[in-house]
Amino acid sequence: MIGTDLSIILPEIVLAVFAMLALVVAVYTRKDALAPVMVWATAGIFVALALWIAGGGNTTKVAFGGSFIDDGFARFAKVMILVSAAAILVMSQDFMAKRGFLRFEYPMLVALSVVGMMVMVSAGDLMSLYMGLELQSLALYVVASLRRDSVKSTEAGLKYFVLGALSSGLLLYGASLVYGYTGTTLFSGIIGAVEGEGVSVGLLFGLVFLMAGLAFKVSAVPFHMWTPDVYEGSPTPVTAFFATAPKVAAMALFARLMFDAFGTITEQWQQVIAFLSVLSMFLGAVAAIGQTNIKRLMAFSSIAHMGFALMGLAAGTALGVQAMLIYMAIYVTMNIGTFAFILSMSRDGQPVTDIASLNMYSKKEPGRALAMLVLLFSLAGVPPLVGFFGKLYVLRAAYDAGLAWLAVAGVVASVIGAFYYLRLVFFMYFGEERDDGLDAGGSPIQWAFLMVSAVIMVAGVVNLFGIEGIAEAAAATLLQ
Repeated sequence: MIGTDLSIILPEIVLAVFAMLALVVAVYTRKDALAPVMVWATAGIFVALALWIAGGGNTTKVAFGGSFIDDGFARFAKVMILVSAAAILVMSQDFMAKRGFLRFEYPMLVALSVVGMMVMVSAGDLMSLYMGLELQSLALYVVASLRRDSVKSTEAGLKYFVLGALSSGLLLYGASLVYGYTGTTLFSGIIGAVEGEGVSVGLLFGLVFLMAGLAFKVSAVPFHMWTPDVYEGSPTPVTAFFATAPKVAAMALFARLMFDAFGTITEQWQQVIAFLSVLSMFLGAVAAIGQTNIKRLMAFSSIAHMGFALMGLAAGTALGVQAMLIYMAIYVTMNIGTFAFILSMSRDGQPVTDIASLNMYSKKEPGRALAMLVLLFSLAGVPPLVGFFGKLYVLRAAYDAGLAWLAVAGVVASVIGAFYYLRLVFFMYFGEERDDGLDAGGSPIQWAFLMVSAVIMVAGVVNLFGIEGIAEAAAATLLQ
């Protein structure tokens, strides 16, 4: 029934209609004067939809003949995507307004990319997967190059576009091979064909191409190429967005495809994902050591963290999916707080991304420095902060799945990676005092996000705010 199908996809429709109506309104008004209002309105819509989706019950609903799946796993990912997108929008408004590039289009493009992400995590068909992925990507290419007067921002948008085109080409070629060898694009049909007819070489090639296309989207090594350049060149609020919501959507889509379409041949893809995980963890850990730009450092940090999230996926079990979801929730929370701090870094009113500018920052802003210290320790996985438990979950999932070597590699990579986080702490507390340090003060909203994120890293130790149980239920719906 088309009416039932539309009711299942209603949150996506509401957000898409909101974005399109706002674009119509912009035609008849001084649109950039409305930009601050639209940022808050879009963030409000995101939070309202997150609450609506979170209260959607525990049932699994399928729409459009299996092309769209609304289950606990999709709802968990959507709530993370919506809440993180709302947080980034709100805390970036002051930064963009002060630098004169807060455009009306910014919240609209973010809203349209979020619609794409919501479709991605609910995809039950290779066609809906691709539609969601492209809607997300096209909007992100534009926001990466939002500063039209900046060569670096334009370069970031162009590089992201080239990467996205390559990713889409690989994904489409893989999808065509899978369709050719199974006769269907539905995940439920693919898994049935795999069970009935076995796995042909052609189908395996299709699966590898699909995995390569999605590895681009999570910036997994060796498909990470220009990620640091994109992070550095994009406006800082856009970089913050790239590091949160799209990563959740891509990881959730990766899990959806692997388990819904190829869940019966775990042994065929487990080693490939484990290989991507190891490469990402080690390259992210080692390459970040020499960075002097904090945005580039966060790019390599993101690559390393995606390696840990992939470790959960490589386990191929319900515990692995649960660990991956918990890890992504903790990762997003840490990144929101960290980027709230990076957005507040300025000298004489101009944004600063040089790590050396943090020297003796604790003398000027002891509260902010302490909150950042907590977040950096959590990113490094230092116990007893919440970031430690995120890593513990994925390590345990890998070990229980018989991938002890992967868990050991994860521990080694985590120890190496701790160096560059602790180096930032060293600069803040023990660096050489300089005359050209960072300005004191900053946006109250950014201060609030930084402090709340740091408090969560400490207070969440008790029971992770109940996320463990919710993630377990979400993982069970994916693997049922």
